[in-house]
Amino acid sequence: NDPLGYTGSYETIVQIKDFDASERMKVLMDNAQWFEDHMPFMDAHKKKEVVGITYNVVNVAGEAGDASPSTPIGVNLPNSNWIRVVHGSKSVSLGNIVSAYDKASGGGLLSEFAHDDVEVARSESHGALAGKLHTAMHEVIGHASGKLEDGVGEPKQTIKEYSSTLEEGRADLVALYFMLDEKMVELGLMKTLETGKSEYDSYIRNGMMLQLRRLEQGADIEEAHMRNRAWISHWCFERAQESGAIAKVVRDGKTFLDIKDYEALRGLFGELLREVQRIKSQGDYEAAKALVEGYGVKVDQAIHEEVLTRSEALGIAPYGGFINPEMQAMYVEDGMIGDVKLVYPDDFATQMLNYSQSYGFLPLNNDYIAE
Repeated sequence: NDPLGYTGSYETIVQIKDFDASERMKVLMDNAQWFEDHMPFMDAHKKKEVVGITYNVVNVAGEAGDASPSTPIGVNLPNSNWIRVVHGSKSVSLGNIVSAYDKASGGGLLSEFAHDDVEVARSESHGALAGKLHTAMHEVIGHASGKLEDGVGEPKQTIKEYSSTLEEGRADLVALYFMLDEKMVELGLMKTLETGKSEYDSYIRNGMMLQLRRLEQGADIEEAHMRNRAWISHWCFERAQESGAIAKVVRDGKTFLDIKDYEALRGLFGELLREVQRIKSQGDYEAAKALVEGYGVKVDQAIHEEVLTRSEALGIAPYGGFINPEMQAMYVEDGMIGDVKLVYPDDFATQMLNYSQSYGFLPLNNDYIAE
């Protein structure tokens, strides 16, 4: 969470591997070199040999630190580019978390903000798979792709405070670019490109409107992931609106976004991806600043007010949090553990108060003792 990208945050995820889901997604690891070769990057920014990519789907049993109560949906390590180049990277998708987020979102926001019934039907049929594939592509292919030019320092040194949002946006753009590629159907990852279109609908809708539910009126966007969704969506929309690929429709006083040409939008995702990779590979601080500050920080106040008003009527919280199960050992006659029983607190407040009482080891008053 350090804006300069130097200090990490503590988080713990206790997880159980989902062997079936991991095997289904193994095709991404096996085809990592194909994706790298077909990136819209400059040739100098492509890896000639992709090494050491591992990817698993896991189910979460419990979380702590920055991973709780509002959890990520995937994790990719390491952060260091030179380690990635030499040794590769490891990714996990938190399968039951992704599923829970999808089920908890309900259909209210979709019905309220989707442009028409076609978009709603597409999301209901393909949205869940689209979200899972986006996460997998983001973590496995996106973060592992590309390379720095010789002599260029780590992004935290070159593009500094913009390194985090640029990297998250770069991985998102990789996922978006390939979500509408026939290769995804050929590999059996999706049955139809309607899945990719569903992700395009969702991403633009969220980046330009829905995520604003998380901000107070008048606030700027500060969080790295929210910023990257904003600068991708607004940069592409600005150009897509000029060409007619995306239309902003106002109906009964409500704003909607209608993607008219998905292939044209894919082309814009690819164009922006090429530029973002160039910024990272060359350490172009000024270009990073112009992109993020120009498209990813400031909020259209009229749209923000509209989103807050329309969302409030639905009664759906802008953030989701998770209650961790309490794991109670069940002993058998010889004193061995025979089973583990999962017991959930009655509510979120009860869980957090119990954490404070049971694990709050710091004193309430830190009295200074002079030597």
